[in-house]
Amino acid sequence: MASHALVLMCPPVHFAVDYVINPWMQGQLGQADRRRAVAQWQALRVVLAMHADIVEIAPEPGLPDMPFTANAGLVLGRTFVPSRFRHAERRGEEAAFSRWFEHEGFDVRALPGDSLFEGAGDALFDRAEPRLWVGYGHRTDLAAVSALARVLHVETIPLALADARFYHLDTCFCPLSRGHLLYFPAAFDAAARAAIEARVPASRRIVVEEADALAFACNAVNLGNVVVLNRAGATLRIALENAGYRVVETPLDEFLKAGGSAKCLTLRLDEVLPVSAGRLALVVS
Repeated sequence: MASHALVLMCPPVHFAVDYVINPWMQGQLGQADRRRAVAQWQALRVVLAMHADIVEIAPEPGLPDMPFTANAGLVLGRTFVPSRFRHAERRGEEAAFSRWFEHEGFDVRALPGDSLFEGAGDALFDRAEPRLWVGYGHRTDLAAVSALARVLHVETIPLALADARFYHLDTCFCPLSRGHLLYFPAAFDAAARAAIEARVPASRRIVVEEADALAFACNAVNLGNVVVLNRAGATLRIALENAGYRVVETPLDEFLKAGGSAKCLTLRLDEVLPVSAGRLALVVS
C-alpha cells in the first residue's frame, strides 16, 4: 500500500566524479559510468514510486553532485533550511535548490551566522520521537546544531562523526518508521554512541556490520515498512525482516564512487514531527 510520502529527486544527467571531496572519490576521477548511473537511478525511482510521489528538480550543468538531493537542505512542514556547503565544488547547488524551493512556495530560512550545514545528509528526523539527530565534524559544524534547534523549534541531538568514510550522518545512521534505528556504531565517537544508547533502547537498535556499512546499507530510504538500499547482507536482512520491515535491494554502486547511495539521492518534502509529540524541549548542548 502506497504511503503519502513526497520525495525530491534529480536526474543524474550531469553526474560525474570530477573532484575529490570525500574518501570514496579517491581514485574515481573520471571513472563514473553515466549511462549506468542513469539506469541505476531510474531503477531506484521506479521502486520508490511504488511507495511515494516523486517530484523532480531539473539538473544543472557543472553540478555533478546535484543528484544527491539529500544535501539540498532540510524540510520541516513548509520550511526549508538550505545547506551551506563546506566544499566550494558544491556551493553552486545552494542557489539552484533555494530557487526551486522558493518557486514551490516554501519558506526558505537560512541558518543565522556562517556555520556550515549539509542538509538532510547530516540532519535526520527521528520517526518515533519529536527530535532531530544532527551529525557534525566532517561537513556540518557543531554550531549548526543549536541553530537548527532555534530555527525549527525542535529538540536536536548532536552526534560527532569519527570516521572520514562516513562523512555525513546518513551514511551510517537511519531512523526507521517503527521506532527502530539502523546504524554503524564505529562511525561515531564515544559520546555520540552514549547519546544514541540513552535514547534508543537496545531492542530498537539494529547494528550494521562494517561490510554492510561500506556497501552503504545505512544510506537507506525508509517508506512505511519498506527499506530500500543498495545492498544488505543476510544477517542484516533477517534483522530488518524480524523487526517488521521489507527489504528492497537496488544496485547503486555507480553512486558509491562519489560517496552516495539511495538516501543521498532523495529528499523528503513532507517531513513532520510525530503527532504524539507533546511538549518539545530544546537541546543545544
